[in-house]
Amino acid sequence: MFLASKGFRHYLHTHYADHTFRGLYRWNLFDTSMLVPYFVVMVILAFYGIHRYQLVWLYYHNKKKAAKWDEPGARYAEGRLPFVTIQLPIFNEQFVVDRLIDAVCRIEYPRDRFEIQVLDDSTDETVGVAQEIVDRYARGFAGLAPQPIVHLHRTNRHGYKAGALDEGLRTARGELIAIFDADFVPSPDWLMKVVNHFANPAIGMVQTRWTHLNRNYSFMTQVEAILLDGHFVLEHGGRSRSGVFFNFNGTAGVWRRIAIDQAGGWQHDTLTEDTDLSYRAQMVGWKFRYLQDVECPAELPIEMTAFKTQQARWAKGLIQTGKKILPRVMKSDAPWHTKLEAWYHLTANISYPLMIVLSVLLMPAMIIRSWQGYIQMLLIDLPLFIASTMSVSTFYLVSQKELFPRSWYKTFLYVPFLMALGVGLTLTNSWAVVQALFGYKTPFARTPKYRVKKKGEASQAKVYRKRLGILPLIELAIGCYFAWTVWYAVTTENYFTVPFLLLFVLGYWYTGLLSLLQGRFERAGKGGSEVHEKPYPVGI
Repeated sequence: MFLASKGFRHYLHTHYADHTFRGLYRWNLFDTSMLVPYFVVMVILAFYGIHRYQLVWLYYHNKKKAAKWDEPGARYAEGRLPFVTIQLPIFNEQFVVDRLIDAVCRIEYPRDRFEIQVLDDSTDETVGVAQEIVDRYARGFAGLAPQPIVHLHRTNRHGYKAGALDEGLRTARGELIAIFDADFVPSPDWLMKVVNHFANPAIGMVQTRWTHLNRNYSFMTQVEAILLDGHFVLEHGGRSRSGVFFNFNGTAGVWRRIAIDQAGGWQHDTLTEDTDLSYRAQMVGWKFRYLQDVECPAELPIEMTAFKTQQARWAKGLIQTGKKILPRVMKSDAPWHTKLEAWYHLTANISYPLMIVLSVLLMPAMIIRSWQGYIQMLLIDLPLFIASTMSVSTFYLVSQKELFPRSWYKTFLYVPFLMALGVGLTLTNSWAVVQALFGYKTPFARTPKYRVKKKGEASQAKVYRKRLGILPLIELAIGCYFAWTVWYAVTTENYFTVPFLLLFVLGYWYTGLLSLLQGRFERAGKGGSEVHEKPYPVGI
């Protein structure tokens, strides 16, 4: 513990303190090698933080341009609705596939203008389960007339989800293609709220907003819901209203078939095939719409390892898409603000490796700067902190205020945990980003869905549960390191940094412990509260 000893602090004082200019340092090579990258990282993170403020501004500044499902404009004449193919890509989804098919078969749309493809790449009991359900609905089931539904099973996973969607298009008859992942439950009127936007021939894709079936399942799912709400309200809302590029989210949206074809079709060289296709389609001239007022509920991951898997796939996929697409965007005729927004969008996950660098440099920088005055901290650290960190809380508070104007203030209780969870994802997402930067290919890692209705029902979760090896132990160790930095900050009266450091402690311990102990809390809490699957979540 030499770094925190009184003798070492006395050395720092005598070595760095300049009695002529109080709080300023006489720099040496070591100080420069620590502080220059430290401030470079802080400034880069601050720019990404400022971008969050910009998205909030775009959202409100262009509020009158928000698309609505019932807005006046071009509409299809009665009896002239386009033929729609609904694609349901699934892989080992035995617990949710019946719920998905039941919801889709109840969509209110003329059956002579409608077909359903269950695109099944499963390698477990899901194949038999899905085939049996499809056969039932094809004959007529649960009070419904026979449905135009087929089960298409592939014996290989070439191209993963993108490959399955592309395979389905070979036999699809639809002018429009609607897509739902296995954990989604569209309402009966969902398609009719979307389809008339395609009466405008310039529209190539319409995305709707995800909501959450199991928002209130646990504290973690509450936090996950807020994170996704921020994306679907302010990112999609701000980008779509201001006319810049935004992306299809892989599900709960409808494509015009010709837009897919003209953009080059589904390609599987990235893990975010949806974002890749979205940018290619918009660059060839297709317009997208986002309907914030049309909801499509889905299931949130209930375990930390599943959540980490999902986030790492998205992080890696966006960087892969950025490497592939950004050079084309920058060379295109798109306006400069569209190019800038594309840059921020597709490179945002580079902040995770930068957080690793910041974690390494934080303690040396704190020691070197331990004798600076409060004025320097107010002039340098506070603006960077507000830009890089406070923007996160502002971003999610505003999104909740838009969705839940009567109860949004409760989000203040979740803000520290939102920020801490972002910190806790640093290791897994950084590794994913590094893999993407160096071109290391990995299989498409699905997010398991369990349809667990009560806390304590661990049997279903065990089937697809995965461990993350030694990673949770590393997260706990890093949390201990930051606990030490908190102690050092207190002993050196550097109180300004303590709240920031506590976020690192909480984040790494929270994600590490939940990863190690997943399933154990379920057994301890067997018989807990039921999670009601309502099509419209009840707020926070």
